[in-house]
Amino acid sequence: MDRLRVILDITRTHLLARIKQSGIAALGVTFGIGAYIIMMSFMTGLNGLLDGLVLNRTPHIHMYNEIKPSANQPVDLYEAFTDQLNVVRSIKPKKSQLRIHNALPVIDYLEKDSRVKGVTPQVAAKVFYLAGSNELNGAVNGILPHKEDALYNFGDYILDGTPQDLVRDRNGILLGAGIAKKMSLSVGDRVQVSTTSGGIFPLKIVGIFQSGLAEIDNIQSYVNLKMAQQLMGEGNNYITDINVKLKDINIAPELSKTYAKQFEVTAIDINTANAQFETGTSIRNMITYAVSITLLIVAGFGIYNILNMLIYEKMNDIAILKATGFSGGDVRLIFISQALVIGFIGGLLGLVIGYGVSVLIDNAPFETEALPTVKTFPVNFNPMYYVVGIIFAMVSTFLAGYLPARKAQKIDPVEIIRGQ
Repeated sequence: MDRLRVILDITRTHLLARIKQSGIAALGVTFGIGAYIIMMSFMTGLNGLLDGLVLNRTPHIHMYNEIKPSANQPVDLYEAFTDQLNVVRSIKPKKSQLRIHNALPVIDYLEKDSRVKGVTPQVAAKVFYLAGSNELNGAVNGILPHKEDALYNFGDYILDGTPQDLVRDRNGILLGAGIAKKMSLSVGDRVQVSTTSGGIFPLKIVGIFQSGLAEIDNIQSYVNLKMAQQLMGEGNNYITDINVKLKDINIAPELSKTYAKQFEVTAIDINTANAQFETGTSIRNMITYAVSITLLIVAGFGIYNILNMLIYEKMNDIAILKATGFSGGDVRLIFISQALVIGFIGGLLGLVIGYGVSVLIDNAPFETEALPTVKTFPVNFNPMYYVVGIIFAMVSTFLAGYLPARKAQKIDPVEIIRGQ
């Protein structure tokens, strides 16, 4: 125990005797760990925001009736041509309804499925927006506001108003920001909506919706599900789209095929609808981790170089220590202890600086049309980044100190003293 205390005293003396070099080594760790924390917190926060733009808007499975040619043509049913090569030209799409057959029983079945987190029905209607002499093409989606908000954070895209305004006012409409701007309309105004069948409905604007995509905001608006059914002149069982959110997104591709066959509808999973999503996320994360790890490795090399030079400057001290009875293991422990002290102090300062800068970034103003409710830069304060940071600081400084310490361990004191 006394020997260990002596070794620690020598370690402290060496560090204080070269306080400038020790400080520079600690700053190398500090800036390396600090940069790692800042990079990981900011980049993963930004990646989470970008991923949320897709995951919040896109259902895991989207079910609807698609207008397409029939897979089986009449000639395929004629037995005489079964073994022949049949070529049919100018195939026309088969006549089909946009509504999903037996939509309400289908929704009831899906809600009871243990793999399903939630189901939201929708009614899509093509309309014209009328305001005075202005007339614009558009589309209105009938939704259940409370479900859309719970499953897809629908309220995050409403500039003025809330999803519940559609519940309180049955004749209300959440107007697209692009339409509102073009027609000089705001909350409280009325807009007339004309359907393809010729019906005209005066609707009160209870909110402004903004997705951040101009092609959507220039045509898309939202009304209560019952209001959309009324626009189409249909009953409560008229549903054109069913959106499904699963408990496990990974089963979406397989489950969409099952639902498509079971309910005889077109079912698109989130991977198919956003093929570039997973690739983009993986690449961004890979770049983030690669840059962060590089910063830590560079800091480790800086510590190694400083400790290596420190050993050359301490040759006389090492020779005296070994000549007075200290073993090579004791000398190695002295220099490893120095490295660990530098790593610990520098690592803690790096965590403090990383956290402080992350807080500043988190409070910096940030405005984006894609998410109108986001006012500051996204930062991910995951405690694991700080744990990894301090562990890497200790491990890297240990390795950076171990190699020079082994060299110091093998120094022959007789040769050093004779050289003097």
